[in-house]
Amino acid sequence: MNMQAMMQQARKLQKELEKTTQEIDNTTYTYENTNVSVEALGSNKVTKIEIKNEDILEDGEMLADILVVAVNNALDQIKKDKDRKLSKYGSGLGGLF
Repeated sequence: MNMQAMMQQARKLQKELEKTTQEIDNTTYTYENTNVSVEALGSNKVTKIEIKNEDILEDGEMLADILVVAVNNALDQIKKDKDRKLSKYGSGLGGLF
């Protein structure tokens, strides 16, 4: 493969990577249980926290624990999706992605 073809292929892959990254960043990921609902964007920004069971408001420590679990779960979903979708671009790049 000549240098020009390699550069063209690299530009194509870069555009695909940017498009995929933007799609992930704009995707909403949700974690929900009987107590709370958390929504976060793929850019790791929490956009909504809804308390579904007002009884947990009486126990601040339990509420904090529930929120930590819910936010971490939403962020884990984002990481897994990023790993799955971006891994094809990282092969051969030393694990950059």
